[in-house]
Amino acid sequence: MYTWIWRVLPGGLPGKIIGTIVLLAVAIALLWLVVFPLLEPLLPFGDVTVN
Repeated sequence: MYTWIWRVLPGGLPGKIIGTIVLLAVAIALLWLVVFPLLEPLLPFGDVTVN
């Protein structure tokens, strides 16, 4: 999969590196802003049993 992404990205080595950084930033932003907030209510971290 990573080889396919590397071949599909345009440009020479600098373009591929910039494209990779952009793809990583988009993936992290999607997780941070969409996926994690949707999953937070399902996680047990707010259930504190210590008085």
